[in-house]
Amino acid sequence: MRVVFCGSPDFALPSLVAVSKAYDVVGVFTQPDRVMGKRVTVPVVKQKALELGLPVYQFDSISKEGFETLSSLSPDVIITCAFGQFLRRNVLDLAPYGVINVHASILPLYRGAAPIQSAILNGDKETGVSIMRTVYEMDAGDVILCKKTDIDEDETAGELFDRLSLIGADALMEALALIENGTATFTPQEGDKATFCKKFDKEAGKADFSLPAEVIKNQIRAFNPWPTLYAYLPDGNIFKIYSATVVEGKGEIGEVIDDEKGLVVACGEKALKLNVVQAGGGKRMSAEDYVNAHKMKGVILK
Repeated sequence: MRVVFCGSPDFALPSLVAVSKAYDVVGVFTQPDRVMGKRVTVPVVKQKALELGLPVYQFDSISKEGFETLSSLSPDVIITCAFGQFLRRNVLDLAPYGVINVHASILPLYRGAAPIQSAILNGDKETGVSIMRTVYEMDAGDVILCKKTDIDEDETAGELFDRLSLIGADALMEALALIENGTATFTPQEGDKATFCKKFDKEAGKADFSLPAEVIKNQIRAFNPWPTLYAYLPDGNIFKIYSATVVEGKGEIGEVIDDEKGLVVACGEKALKLNVVQAGGGKRMSAEDYVNAHKMKGVILK
């Protein structure tokens, strides 16, 4: 089976490697290199594909300027995994087996750009990876299979991202085998149960301590490693929070009510005991180490 693989970030790497071992990958499409200041940022999928000896193609739009190249490869199936481009009907209709997408949620939940962060933000106890046929609507295609997994109560988006990327690769290989031997079942999604999530920006990480501590803890987990939940110290320096535990406590919103054994911050409901923090341009450290050098009790984080 001739396969074209489309992907860009780390999440796609396990799937690319797995597919390259089992099928004839005739082309890997990824986002163009980007110039950031004096540096050129190269998609990690491009780097891995070149290591694997696979041909790489980069277009701003695979459906427009990239379509002639894609068509010339005569793929039997096109796989997308965190590709980052909206595909037009010319691409969707090109391959006999269509376009198959690896999506990190239990569809129809969390269609869109940030399903992993969204699941953690909402305090979900379970998530998964869905393998679906791509249609001309955001993440709305029929599902071939879904692999589910529990979310640990302290698991961060970065940790879950890594786990789901591996689960996604296994699910993709299982789905491709079903497609190839003609036994795949395509189950329509329940559209009325669909939820959508947008991509988060840096401002999404700004802490609001008037919220319940449990909600803020989920934000800390969801925004680790990026954009990281942050507040500001009275001197204006940024104060990043990487880990926290919900505890009992009351005080003014954002007030450090205890700094004897770490940092305890009052929230709208209950309080947060901060575990790992980073202040200003300093290094990341345990909150306990931070308060050994900085008196914090009574400080208001905003």
